[in-house]
Amino acid sequence: MFRTSPSLRRAALPLLACLFLAGCSSETTDDSSAATPGSSTTATVDAPEQTGSTGTGKSGDSPAAAPVRISIPSLGIDSELMRLGLNQDGTVEVPPAEKGMTAGWYTGGAAPGERGAAVIIGHNDTRFGKAVFHDLKKIGKGADIAVHNDRGAELHFRVTATEKVSKKAFPTEKVYGATNSRTLRLITCDGAFDDRGHPVDNLIVYANRS
Repeated sequence: MFRTSPSLRRAALPLLACLFLAGCSSETTDDSSAATPGSSTTATVDAPEQTGSTGTGKSGDSPAAAPVRISIPSLGIDSELMRLGLNQDGTVEVPPAEKGMTAGWYTGGAAPGERGAAVIIGHNDTRFGKAVFHDLKKIGKGADIAVHNDRGAELHFRVTATEKVSKKAFPTEKVYGATNSRTLRLITCDGAFDDRGHPVDNLIVYANRS
């Protein structure tokens, strides 16, 4: 069960909607500033509350192991992981467009394998072409996701569900909310394009430690 908090309720206006609205684009759209870490997106929203209860490892004596690579054998996905934080306006960073084939771990959430929700973000397409999570929509229930960390461990997660959501109704608390389970969420863009060349939906993959 997720425990709610005031900041998470304030974040119910889709956090990831804002960043992917700018961060993903069609192959023909040139949105050079949209996905650069440290740059602002078009709206200001609250970030998820960052506490020890989210599994970040901040309440312990030693930091959690950081993920450095993700692989999804059934889809042929194998990517290094960059670290993603917050932009100055409070939105979550996304990988820069020129690194579209590299996924990123949101450091404000849990580390994969720790208690809490770990979030990994990747583009579907950028102006440079197909990106790391282009085929994520093909993933099936029960598929294996492997995450390698900086301590040499390989952690496995099994897909429990996928969800396609409008960016105008992103389920922030469901994705980021505190939980005692060791969970993983993968997020990318999906759906048709708006008149600016941005996908209107997000695809969320939910997985649990296996």
